[in-house]
Amino acid sequence: MWDRLFKSVDLLQHGLAAAWERNTVIRHNIANTETPDFKASDVQFESLFADALQSAEGTGGFVGRKTNSRHIDIGSGAGVVRPEDVTPRVVANEDTSMRMDGNNVDIESENVKLAQNSLLYNTILTKLNSELARIKMAVSEGK
Repeated sequence: MWDRLFKSVDLLQHGLAAAWERNTVIRHNIANTETPDFKASDVQFESLFADALQSAEGTGGFVGRKTNSRHIDIGSGAGVVRPEDVTPRVVANEDTSMRMDGNNVDIESENVKLAQNSLLYNTILTKLNSELARIKMAVSEGK
């Protein structure tokens, strides 16, 4: 019962961690704008997380919850990645070059990504605070 109470909080924490990781990668890209042969990196998380959600909800990923070891297994769950197990993946963009020295950091694009990521981080943080307030109210019986 308690594990389901905090499931949304755990998922939001994963989102915060991914946004923080992306922020670090973007700042690293910006710091190396003038470094020859530096290749910009990006963080993959949302697509991996969406795939995990779909595989967990799809018929191939359905696994029945057992409350007793003698219960019959329902569903295989083979190849299913649970959303809470998804971690952000840093991927370097080795394909392009913005300048003659081999650097591919576009400072304007990185600044836009930084602003978008800041909005995403603040939105997730607001939602997390809302979830924690909801849990607090439930525990205190609405008082």
